[in-house]
Amino acid sequence: MTRLSIRHETIYRYGQPVGFGPQRLMVRPRDSHADRLVEASLELSQPGETRWMYDALGNCICWYHPRGQASELRIVSNLVIERFPAPLPSLADPHTAVPIVYSIADRMVLEPFIVPATEADPAVQAWVHDHMSGPDEPALAYLTRLTQAIHREFRYAAREEAGIQIPGVTISTGTGTCRDFAWLMIEVLRRLGYAARFVTGYLYSPKLDRQKTGAPDAGAGHLGAGSTHAWCEVFLPVFGWMEFDPTNGLAESPDLIRVASTRMPEPPISGAIVGDPRSCEMSVSVDVHMMQEPSPSMAAPQAANA
Repeated sequence: MTRLSIRHETIYRYGQPVGFGPQRLMVRPRDSHADRLVEASLELSQPGETRWMYDALGNCICWYHPRGQASELRIVSNLVIERFPAPLPSLADPHTAVPIVYSIADRMVLEPFIVPATEADPAVQAWVHDHMSGPDEPALAYLTRLTQAIHREFRYAAREEAGIQIPGVTISTGTGTCRDFAWLMIEVLRRLGYAARFVTGYLYSPKLDRQKTGAPDAGAGHLGAGSTHAWCEVFLPVFGWMEFDPTNGLAESPDLIRVASTRMPEPPISGAIVGDPRSCEMSVSVDVHMMQEPSPSMAAPQAANA
């Protein structure tokens, strides 16, 4: 078990005061066999009403409606979680990579995650053809190999603009962000009949964490650490939903901290403003570090507050 502290700060700055519509915050993970939420709180620069709910996929959503006008909106999510990660399963995989076969009951639930969301692209089809599996390659082995292929063949390049590149652009340019690589893998797998979904969350980088203490062996750390992160989950019979991070070539890694999963890519924070948005600037910073000793106040889970 590891205990992690997470601070996720998002700041919007405007050239003049603006009003605000509802803001959708997807920043709080749910408890699971792998994650225990110990503490959760929000720091909000503008007073306003907050309302918590679960969306149709079971993600925890906070609706926040700031009151009044301001030239800056600051949203900070503070989390303390305990991680109980499991390694890649050692069981033999009874399923070949293609075709992947789901039971009728599973397929009724998984269908929205099997249907591609983008138009067919010859560049994507050619890339898939070059990375097809052998006739007897197990599905888990193929997914791990595909994750490594994207990590090896594409160059990570941070991009401030919102939104996702379509898979064809990622292939043609050979570059992208974590969300672009996740979306490429998801849409490739959907065309092969896999159920795959988009995951937003955080990335713990042990090397980056050691940098803060001045450790000589710190190194560069994981790509995408220091901001929000994105990867994909793929459903396999017997194993269930499994995590694959093509940005860093990781599979079922303890460093991946899941917050929410969706059919289409969605940002952790989104909302509307009332006023002139042309001069809007956004900055995002995420700090994830391991806590050495749990304090007595963290002995039991606490409810989130705003």
